[in-house]
Amino acid sequence: MMDDRPEEGGPTQHEIGAASLADSQGAPADDERAPSEADPQLGVPPETDGLPEMDGSPEVTGPPQVTGPQVIERFVALLPNHPGVYRMLGRDGAVLYVGKARNLKKRVQSYCKTGGHTNRIALMVSLTADMEFVTTRTETEALLLEANLIKQLKPRFNIILRDDKSFPYILLRTDHEAPQVLKHRGARTAKGHYFGPFASAGAVNRTLNTLQRAFLLRSCTDSVYDSRTRPCLLFQIKRCSAPCTGEIDQPTYDGLVEEAVKFLRGRSTETQTALSAQMQAAADTLDFERAAQLRDRIRALTYVQSHQGINPAGVEECDVIAAHETAGQVSIQVFFFRAGQNWGNRAFFPKHDKSQQIDKVLEAFVGQFYDDKPVPALVLISHTLPQQPLMGEALTLKSEHKVSLHVPQRGEKRDLMDHALANAREALGRRLAEKSSQSKLLDGLAEAFDLETRPERIEVYDNSHIQGAHAVGAMVVAGPEGFVKNQYRKFNIKSEDLSPGDDFGMMREVLTRRFARLVKSKPQDDGNEDTGDGVKVWPDLVLIDGGQGQLSAARAILEEFGIDDIALVGIAKGRDRNAGREEFHQPGKAPF
Repeated sequence: MMDDRPEEGGPTQHEIGAASLADSQGAPADDERAPSEADPQLGVPPETDGLPEMDGSPEVTGPPQVTGPQVIERFVALLPNHPGVYRMLGRDGAVLYVGKARNLKKRVQSYCKTGGHTNRIALMVSLTADMEFVTTRTETEALLLEANLIKQLKPRFNIILRDDKSFPYILLRTDHEAPQVLKHRGARTAKGHYFGPFASAGAVNRTLNTLQRAFLLRSCTDSVYDSRTRPCLLFQIKRCSAPCTGEIDQPTYDGLVEEAVKFLRGRSTETQTALSAQMQAAADTLDFERAAQLRDRIRALTYVQSHQGINPAGVEECDVIAAHETAGQVSIQVFFFRAGQNWGNRAFFPKHDKSQQIDKVLEAFVGQFYDDKPVPALVLISHTLPQQPLMGEALTLKSEHKVSLHVPQRGEKRDLMDHALANAREALGRRLAEKSSQSKLLDGLAEAFDLETRPERIEVYDNSHIQGAHAVGAMVVAGPEGFVKNQYRKFNIKSEDLSPGDDFGMMREVLTRRFARLVKSKPQDDGNEDTGDGVKVWPDLVLIDGGQGQLSAARAILEEFGIDDIALVGIAKGRDRNAGREEFHQPGKAPF
């Protein structure tokens, strides 16, 4: 994946950014050069700024406000007719949109026309205060870079893949004399064989249990392995061959490792045939104990195959990606097929404007989904993508092997797609039902606390300490779709003036730090902007753990920052500290 740094023959950063725009508006840049001394390589030369000259009257404190189309138009004359990626930035420097183009000049120029834009595009253009560009060798490289930047920056106006948790793999480590089999997440830096991705930790655990029963490979860490003087319980229950204490010789253990690799690579029939032959040979020589062990291993392999769900005979390795749309929302279901086995599925709900077509949402999803994951040779998709050949080229370039994007029309592959579409439809139905239930809860909350509107962002604060030491504050965030965990924050209490266990002081520090940063980074008039997770930047409701004292401390902090339109509620323990009997405190109201 590419970054913004120039490299010989590769992407080139055009520094047409905030510094040049400041120059053109008459404000000194970071190096304090006057506008007449602007470096042409940095952006717009002075003679092309197009702004009226200042008349020098004392009433005028700055140049007139430049509109979004004017900002964009300034860059058009300087752009090359090359492929690349562009970024639109807001007044605060936040990235509004990341896009790619076959021809940067023509693509950016299209934003300058008046009329003909959708409401979403018109708003995006009006908010644009600066732009940045990267040229690439090909449009394929631009597509890869676009997906990379969207995942990193999460721009407000892009289609964004949310809930993109890392997928688990099975790792068979080969950097030890007795290879270890384990579950793995994250960067694939350890030496060994990686098998996956699996859709969930449960799917990995089930397969690992089967591997232990079928191939008797060790799962313990190296430190445990080196410290063993006698076999552990896993050996007793026939889940490990105990290479740590020499219960199995090295060549035989290596044979088990080789069989496990064959099974995970889809050669399960070959493995079962070999085990059946060994079992028959053991029975012929009256070695019934050995035959029983082999029988149990064969049963374990049969079990995992019968519990993998749909196992298509004609699909060795592919991903099935199906999209379904209802009420302006899109659900995308991904099934993973590896080694001829179904390794699970997962539902995704990308963030997008309701006006976006489902094929464009699916295309954006595919680009971002494979930004940091290995791509199989075959990807089955439910809709033809607007730029499907280009996407195939991009995935081929990234994965260094041929990748085919295919919309199945009949046969076994179509059956797989229909199954995935049914799952996508059901997942979206469940999500809409959950959102409806969540809306009812928020409406009830607004009624209980006499709020004017349903709260879109709720922040909950609490403090903790251990007998006065190690004081910590925490913020939990909830929105229209439930808890927003990536917005959670932890505050290590830093003040040395607080007495141990001073809850009021800890709450003051937490709220001061939180709202000081919020006021500085996001003024309240911009607080309706989306964080990229479906919630606002500024809270509508703040819940404080505590009674009237904590509430008064919180209210004083907000008043210091001039904030008077955020609802505050203190939640005190109820009688006998029973849940469900809490007392709620609000400014100017009696507790209830």
